[in-house]
Amino acid sequence: MATQKLYAGAKLRETRQRLALTQKDFAAKLGVSLPYLNQMENNNRPVSTTVVLALAQEFGFDVTELSTGDAERLISDMREALADPVFADDAPPLADLRLTASNAPALARAFLELHSAYRQTHERLASLDEALGREDARSQSSPWDEVRDFFHYCDNYIDAVDRAAEHFAASSDARTTVRDTAIARLQDMGITTTDSDSHELRRFDRASNILYISSRTAPETRSFQILLQLALLTQDQLFEATLDLARFQTDAARSIAKIGLANYFAGAALMPYGRFLEAAQFVRHDLEVLANQFGASIEQVAHRLSTLQRPGAKGIPFFFVRVDQAGTITKRHSATRLQFARFGGACPLWNVHRAFETPGRFLRQLAETPDGVRYISLARDVSKSGGSYGAPVRRFAIALGCEVKHAEALIYADNLDIANAKAYEPIGISCRICERADCHQRSVPPLERRLTITPDVRGILPYKVG
Repeated sequence: MATQKLYAGAKLRETRQRLALTQKDFAAKLGVSLPYLNQMENNNRPVSTTVVLALAQEFGFDVTELSTGDAERLISDMREALADPVFADDAPPLADLRLTASNAPALARAFLELHSAYRQTHERLASLDEALGREDARSQSSPWDEVRDFFHYCDNYIDAVDRAAEHFAASSDARTTVRDTAIARLQDMGITTTDSDSHELRRFDRASNILYISSRTAPETRSFQILLQLALLTQDQLFEATLDLARFQTDAARSIAKIGLANYFAGAALMPYGRFLEAAQFVRHDLEVLANQFGASIEQVAHRLSTLQRPGAKGIPFFFVRVDQAGTITKRHSATRLQFARFGGACPLWNVHRAFETPGRFLRQLAETPDGVRYISLARDVSKSGGSYGAPVRRFAIALGCEVKHAEALIYADNLDIANAKAYEPIGISCRICERADCHQRSVPPLERRLTITPDVRGILPYKVG
């Protein structure tokens, strides 16, 4: 089989600009001519082996970054946006989207922001309680969407915050938990931590310097909330500097992102990068063992596994998703080639939806996406009790998975017939961008496919996909 050529012009150009080098100086350090570098940066030539080695040796560059990054995410997001009926039959072919993602990623992101703004405006006009002509009815992305995309395109890994959390966790000795260290640090700041019989998970009274943590929640939730509050009080400068680089459009998005960074710090402190990665590899990513070892919940462990993307010390590229009972995605991240729909729900053939039917159990699934990539997916429900009789129970399901080539590193792959092609269930991303013509769960026709309507014949679908 022929070796696949690597075209990574945008990533190469970003690397040079980050190093503040001219094309001439960069070419000299890589040992290539200026015209050759120019052609590689414009994707007219593939990145050569010589350049790959020079990047690693001269700059200590993690060469795996050349073959990953935003391209697959951008392609998936553009295909979903172009599935919007507003584009009718004018959607460009997949080949054009690949060229745009590779050669003009900034243009692709601008298009996605424009489409997101259009959706927001459309939803405002369709809402009965939205007053026409209101001064603040501007066309802008939802703050939630803006923050979600920020973490999405950071690969859900924030290096400075992750390392700060790891440094904090290192201050705990073998006899002291991270939670105890956090409480002690708060005490040094004159803050008392106490339990409260409240539905509020956490409340910090700045006037009395008392941090109230709900006793109705699970121990791992209490630990997480203590660490989150500590992060807000001690890591403000780090968070603000990170937010400055993000350039959010609204104050609301910035505020939401700051809470997101504090959440990130709490998770990274509870499960510090190096120690957690080593433990995960040792127990073959057994979520229950890791949860017990680090005093975390199953969901916290699964989410943390999806963030282990530190350059030079990466874990397995996982995807992680959380859905509610309506199938709406409430959390999503993928370090794999599998990307989730930015709007709406996930493929109904995916095992994450069946997790609600088997509470307390892990469901395993071998799945294949339309591009032929095979995955192993693990799903489980994660109900969250209100802590008292009559209190509402929040029910979600999570899924964690990776490409099947990593199966040996997962305890959940044991006894699965991964060599049998028939063992893989066909799944997709979103109906509008899924190319499967014979899916019995299809809700809407796929983009870029011709439909045949025969009035006298009715199969599973009311049309045939050409």
